[in-house]
Amino acid sequence: MSGNARAVAAQSPPSAAAEPQSHPSADPLALAPFPPSVAAEVCALIGRLDRGQRLWLSGFLAGIEAQPPLGHGTAAAAAALPDARPTVTVLYGSQTGNSERLAKQLAEQLTARGVRFTLLDMLRCTRTHLQEAQVLLLVVSTHGDGDPPERAVPLSELLRSKKAPRLEHLRYSVLALGDSSYERFCEAGREFDARLEALGAQRLHPREECDVDFEMSARRWIESILGKLEHAASSALAPPTLSAERRTASVSNAYTRKNPYHAAVLTNQPLTAPGSSKDVRHIELSLAGSGIRYEPGDSIGIVPRNRSEDVEALLERLPYSAESAVQGDARSMIGLRQGLLERFEIGPISRSFVKRYAEAVGSAELAAVGAASDREFTLYARGRHLIDLLGEHPPRALDATSFARLLPPLAPRLYSIASSQQASPDEAHLTVSIVRYESFDRARWGVVSGALGELTGDDAVAPIYLQRNPAFRLPEDPGSAIVMIGPGTGVAPFRAFLAEREQAGANGRNWLFFGDRTFEWDFLYQSEWLEWRKRGLLTRMDAAFSRDQDSKRYVQHRILENGAELWQWLEDGASLYVCGDAEHMAPDVHRALLEIVAKHGARSAEDAAEYLLELQQARRYQRDVY
Repeated sequence: MSGNARAVAAQSPPSAAAEPQSHPSADPLALAPFPPSVAAEVCALIGRLDRGQRLWLSGFLAGIEAQPPLGHGTAAAAAALPDARPTVTVLYGSQTGNSERLAKQLAEQLTARGVRFTLLDMLRCTRTHLQEAQVLLLVVSTHGDGDPPERAVPLSELLRSKKAPRLEHLRYSVLALGDSSYERFCEAGREFDARLEALGAQRLHPREECDVDFEMSARRWIESILGKLEHAASSALAPPTLSAERRTASVSNAYTRKNPYHAAVLTNQPLTAPGSSKDVRHIELSLAGSGIRYEPGDSIGIVPRNRSEDVEALLERLPYSAESAVQGDARSMIGLRQGLLERFEIGPISRSFVKRYAEAVGSAELAAVGAASDREFTLYARGRHLIDLLGEHPPRALDATSFARLLPPLAPRLYSIASSQQASPDEAHLTVSIVRYESFDRARWGVVSGALGELTGDDAVAPIYLQRNPAFRLPEDPGSAIVMIGPGTGVAPFRAFLAEREQAGANGRNWLFFGDRTFEWDFLYQSEWLEWRKRGLLTRMDAAFSRDQDSKRYVQHRILENGAELWQWLEDGASLYVCGDAEHMAPDVHRALLEIVAKHGARSAEDAAEYLLELQQARRYQRDVY
């Protein structure tokens, strides 16, 4: 995702990119017990791995051969194990990759304990999977204000429909990820939990709800699940021969939001012209020596820190000492100033915070605001930050610890990577819209975008980590055509896509839909698109500039205008990609696609929806929306 409200590191490991690659020679391949096509795939895979990754893969395969077949995420492997062991289905519904990563961590633990299982993306989960499972472990995030992730929507609809199977045979548990700054915290996990119970399933373990700092809660849930599975079937479990820690140590990157890599800022230049109503930057970060390896579609997480001026202004309004001890995390206490700088959101207020705060201070007036209609609350909250609310309703009845406990955690911000590591080996490029405005007689800045906008000095660094996004990937076939729809900063990953395809010599056609406010001031990366168009890499580009004429024109209008040709591209096997605003743009684009399928494919509305769902299931319609 791009441009959305999303300690010094230890010595960095040597860069994997700098390490010489050793490729298998022709002779071993000629003797390999594979068909020629498989041998070529093996060679290509090994050629992309660094030395540490090859060693890990070698040890992993040796470990597999040295023990009875263990569950490793496929139904075939599960079928090879004794029937006495529990059949576990691990389902994940992920938007940014966190739920998928946790599901895979659980799968590794199950593998180490010899538990047979199936690891499944929710988009691929069918009625039959639910009927055949004995234990269902579901890891799901909440997207936006209470919605399930894109790839979880079909399963959610199945469980609410008349086609939902009875599940009295099933034991289950839900790990729900969310953000407590939203009103409907962990709502997707709660809904899945409630529907499974309504269909007759029995809880193996209570639902665990995780906030943005989810690691500890998720670990607790995984350990509890493993304990209950071992208790239920300990006699049938095979002893582990390779620990989960050893399985993941060589392939997991050391940098996280709690241990970020401090990347030098190489470039911070405007993409919008001086007359624009926006300030969009192209920012280049150095990855030299970090060992960070990314793919097009991945994101960079920026570890946030509130502006010191905003924290000091807030402390002046609070009736507490700046060094008052407050809960930093589950294990430690920190000073209030440090907490406000590094741990707590202190900017725009949410409905859930207003409700919590109203109850804590006993304000009937605020309670009424929290219970107001969506429109009324939006009007109240527009431009209003924590400091403004505290000026109207001081926390007189609360001590510092109780007050801090009400504040939502300061969440990282994610930005789609706008570069290809094949084209820019030691760099990651970002496309960042700087959030800046005034309200209640105060200047406001985006917590992360504002900080990034100021990183212009020679010694400027940004605390970053890699956030993988396996649900947003180029097609494996370099000859496949792609259609990219990315208004505004949503175009960032498509710059990476084209750079990657150029480096790979991919011969598939590429069509870009771009939109912004004005042609003159807001045509992001204009010269690059035109150069790629001139060289033939970019087969076609259609742009919409909403403010260049009396009536607003957006990308969905350009899509509809070119509906016949777009339909033909889809029928010829093209893959669709959409990146950008989830609230308005993505639904509008989806409706335009439905209209195109119905009109040019001569299908009913229901069949058009089924067509797009089939594209999603085939990974030919992927969205990264926020």
